[in-house]
Amino acid sequence: MNADFIASFLYSVIRITTPLLYGALGALICKQGGVLHIAFEACMLFAAFFGVVASALTQSVFLGLIAGMAGGILVMLLFGYFTLQLNANLVLTGIALNTLASGGTVFLMYLLCGEKGTSNALPSLVFPTVNIPVVKDIPFLGTVLSGHNILTYVAFIMPVFVYLLIFKTPLGLRIRSVGENENAAASVGVNVAKTKYITLIIGGAVTSLGGMFMSMGYLSWFARDMIAGRGFMAIAAQNLGNAAVVPTFITSVLFGLANALAVMLQTLNLPAEIFQAMPYVVTLIGLAAYSSSQRKGQKQEKKTGNRQNKG
Repeated sequence: MNADFIASFLYSVIRITTPLLYGALGALICKQGGVLHIAFEACMLFAAFFGVVASALTQSVFLGLIAGMAGGILVMLLFGYFTLQLNANLVLTGIALNTLASGGTVFLMYLLCGEKGTSNALPSLVFPTVNIPVVKDIPFLGTVLSGHNILTYVAFIMPVFVYLLIFKTPLGLRIRSVGENENAAASVGVNVAKTKYITLIIGGAVTSLGGMFMSMGYLSWFARDMIAGRGFMAIAAQNLGNAAVVPTFITSVLFGLANALAVMLQTLNLPAEIFQAMPYVVTLIGLAAYSSSQRKGQKQEKKTGNRQNKG
């Protein structure tokens, strides 16, 4: 392998990690607030769609950003309404929202541009690409780090803001207290329902950036079911990171590496389906390892508790 190939591959890893990282951080916020669910796919898909539509109709990237966030947050608020107000089942509500997003975006796209596959007929805009001064001229390093979409740079800064929000602010303390024990939080005056809605809104806003990156950065149009399981990978990355910022960041990058490797290997003269399945296989292996470690930890805690009781 020559240096140019390695640089291009690392560039691809950073680019592919971007939507996964946004989704994983959104899932982390929701997990800390006790409202983790499986509708992140729907959140990202609606954000990707409404961002494209709004930017095309207004010819403004900023308004596309606002509309995309609104679409993603709407999904989160719907989830909150059905589960917090109507006490609907969390899993079934998530499945329903994911199905709604999959079919609903295609229906709306057909109404707007007469297409069911892509939104190429809409003159949508994309977020700008940033060439970092000085760094862009450095061999190898410039190829890897410079020339990314602005949302990619924001994604790799976002973990710092999420950490500060969750662990260093009064709002973050309320979110964590509700996530750990909502009854105890309510007993000291925390409005549990309000805090959960705030958590969903913040998580939805962060996750929406990942959806918009897909349609206004990674690509320049919306395509049917373009999130392609990234919402579920984001949940898995958060689980493997145990709702901690740094481990979640690392697992997101590892999943991005697996995706980039799958893309690279598709150039070989082998069935493409083998490599397309690779990211999902890695996700399953990671979840299996996480579940195994959780079970071992629970058994160890049980043994420790039994010893203390005997003593």
